[in-house]
Amino acid sequence: MTNTTQQPHRNGSLEYCDAVIIGAGVGGMYALHHLREMGLSVRVYDGAGGIGGTWWWNRYPGARVDGPGSPFYCYTFSEELVREWDWAETQPSQEQVLDYLEHVADRLDLRRDIQLETWIRDARYDEAVQRWTVETSAGARVSAQFLICAVGTLSAAHKPDFPGLDDFAGECYHTGRWPQEPVSFAGKRVGVIGTGSSGVQAVPEIAREAAHLTVFQRTPQYSIPARNRPLEPELMQYARENWDEVRAKMNAHPVGMPFETTSRLGAEDTPEQRQALYEELWQKGSFNLLFGSYADLLTNKETNRTLADFVRAKIRACVKDPEIAEKLMPDYYLGTKRQILDNGYYETFNRDNVTLVDLREDPIQTVTSTGVRTETGDHPLDMIVMATGFDAISGTMLRLNPKGRGGVGLKEKWSSRFDNYLGMAIADFPNLFMIHGPGSPSVLYNMPLGAERETEWIGNCVQYLRERGLGAIEATPDAEKDWDKEVNELANETLYPLTDSWYTGANIPGKPRQFCVHLGGPLYFQRISEAAAKGYEGFVFEEENNGDVSAAS
Repeated sequence: MTNTTQQPHRNGSLEYCDAVIIGAGVGGMYALHHLREMGLSVRVYDGAGGIGGTWWWNRYPGARVDGPGSPFYCYTFSEELVREWDWAETQPSQEQVLDYLEHVADRLDLRRDIQLETWIRDARYDEAVQRWTVETSAGARVSAQFLICAVGTLSAAHKPDFPGLDDFAGECYHTGRWPQEPVSFAGKRVGVIGTGSSGVQAVPEIAREAAHLTVFQRTPQYSIPARNRPLEPELMQYARENWDEVRAKMNAHPVGMPFETTSRLGAEDTPEQRQALYEELWQKGSFNLLFGSYADLLTNKETNRTLADFVRAKIRACVKDPEIAEKLMPDYYLGTKRQILDNGYYETFNRDNVTLVDLREDPIQTVTSTGVRTETGDHPLDMIVMATGFDAISGTMLRLNPKGRGGVGLKEKWSSRFDNYLGMAIADFPNLFMIHGPGSPSVLYNMPLGAERETEWIGNCVQYLRERGLGAIEATPDAEKDWDKEVNELANETLYPLTDSWYTGANIPGKPRQFCVHLGGPLYFQRISEAAAKGYEGFVFEEENNGDVSAAS
């Protein structure tokens, strides 16, 4: 795994390289490797103290891959990496994933081109020289032809503006910005605000140690048992011996995993048959209940209702107190929020040291110096854990706020819609590419595999420009409109847009409502390949340094 790459060079106070990558997580690490293998000089910047992106920041108790994991949540491009890494569990923990990414960084010698604890203060495009100038928090200025934004879809931590939060005298943490040093809950009164994926994962772990845990629930969730267990050696052996076949199945799967999916519709079975199937899949755990039940689960309201009723019945059977069980009842279409896998979440509410506060009935009035005050009274706390999620998918790009043509910032461009083309390129922002951007499969696809496939497309595009002496490539506004229409049409065939979720931006006050995930799975990668095969249809080019613009055929 050696490479011969160009090296960045300096001219006065300005450092020059071919590409700057922002983010040293799953996407940024692979982009660095891939572009270096092409011979480009590359520099990576990340504000974290270590590589790993979300897996570096999200080290809260119970943090795990919240989807089908080992041995398929990994880089697929290298059989060597597959052969030499042993996964321990079917649902890898944050520590296990970060250990894997550390291994990859060492194995591919990535660290020499990654600068950590460095935030990007400014990134702006210079039309005269067809290059991006990036200014870092360390005071460096870097010029690059290409800007690759691997900033993460779940990286911009959202901290609701609860009145009085700054007055709280105890400890306060956000799950998405968890401290590097251990946090002790022993003997403490802890409040967890939020019951999305991170909250559901953290609550059982905190409850085992805290003197008392108060869960402030904003929205009840459908959570499915993960059935986490040691990974069977036979599965790991099979994957290693048949990796080409496994990878082909992953590429063909709707979410990038090598699992069988059903073509059967809910109406084809009797209620008794559906119940028996749901029970079988519930006992298997993980996403078997979604992938293995019915093909119209996310398109047919009645099929969805039958499974939602099944899960609600499971909650009632698990939670001993009927009043608490009713507070835990979700009322949206199952699967249309991020589907959560848990390791004992509902059972936690049977503990004597756990209290549930339903914020829909008893909203927070203020945070005081000693706890949280709701309409019905005070909840004394020593620690607040904010499991309040992220400004997802678009939030990190907006916080970066690169400046494109004419110095116009992305915040202005995206003030009402997150317009882009192929989920990777933005009109008026030449030579800028996003990995897992709005309008890509992103969070509803195997993230490492998606990062690989998008990065390889970007690499091919860069090579196309370099072979033809082209200085810049840029999406057209018409291509953006057509892509937005395609993403919407796919979403509107499903139940997803009918639910308020962070998929639609509903968790962020004032955020434009827009479903930002391309639901095509393999269709998405077919579409981006077709655009490339047609000479990068939907883009315009500039000859190197002469400013002439020509439309792609």
